[in-house]
Amino acid sequence: MKHTYIIGEIGQNHNGSVDIAKLIVDLVARPIREETFGIDLKPMDAVKLTKRDLACELTSTKMNEIYASPHAFGKTYGEHRAFLELSDEMHHEVYRHVKTKGLDFVETLCAVNCLSLLKLFTPDYLKVASRDLTNLPLINALAETKIPIILSTGMTGEKELDDALDVVTRYHSNISILHCVSEYPTHPDNLNLRTISYLKRNYGNYRIGFSDHTIGISAPIAAVALGAEIIEKHVTIDRRMKGTDQIGSLGPDGVNRMIRDIRLAERGLGEEIITEKENIKVTKIKLERSIASLRELKSGEIITENDIHMLSPGDGFKWSQKDKVIGRKVKKTIPKNEIIYPDFIE
Repeated sequence: MKHTYIIGEIGQNHNGSVDIAKLIVDLVARPIREETFGIDLKPMDAVKLTKRDLACELTSTKMNEIYASPHAFGKTYGEHRAFLELSDEMHHEVYRHVKTKGLDFVETLCAVNCLSLLKLFTPDYLKVASRDLTNLPLINALAETKIPIILSTGMTGEKELDDALDVVTRYHSNISILHCVSEYPTHPDNLNLRTISYLKRNYGNYRIGFSDHTIGISAPIAAVALGAEIIEKHVTIDRRMKGTDQIGSLGPDGVNRMIRDIRLAERGLGEEIITEKENIKVTKIKLERSIASLRELKSGEIITENDIHMLSPGDGFKWSQKDKVIGRKVKKTIPKNEIIYPDFIE
């Protein structure tokens, strides 16, 4: 059975609070139980935070623009971003909490200066955001660390992906590639999940996954069915909270349903074969059809094809075995609409 690596992206849904970030970690670490079959399902595998260097974000003009959004945490966009930014030490605190829950920690670093947090801890993966896939100096700095790297493709094409891979592979090949569409939320018509199949076929030496910005959970489930080995999805403790990403994230119930359905999809994919399963034998006997009497067949009669049809249960002769019934003599009278078993004929 395959295992999908599920990343809960906290992003800026912590609203500048380490405590909220920890609550989101607690949410994604909760085990899930499928009640009908009594199956305990593994929770998410990792959470992800994002670290920015505000001096390397936007031009001074843009940072000083008035930010009038109802989701603003400051009068200017720069003040808004500063409010949402966690320090290296805060990231480390969240990292330590993540580790107590047995999860991996993924870090998106948006500038070379952000590598300063590596003095405090080592993430399990470094993520390159879609917007930075063409930021080759940053990718080079991340690759130099030799930490496994995840590339997201939401804003670029194949050439830009190849250029980024050329940089990373100078240092290592522990690379994952996520299909992504940087539209928030992503319209279904723009999703093009078959890109996952293309990536698996053409970049099969890397782990291929899907970073999702759609509403709901259907897209990640479909991505798993297409072979995605990593799923990344924004999560929050309350979609009604202030913040631009909250409404497009999964709340507690959505997190539970997505994990449940991904884990059940993993179990259900099975093998590329057609075979009779041991667990369906009872159902097969109950519902499949066998050769039965179309009329009352008296002792001594010779059975013809006009005397038989198919009825359940399925524990008698199949139609493919009709030659074992047609032309045979009835031992004792068989009532109409009854299965013709081997010991009824001679």
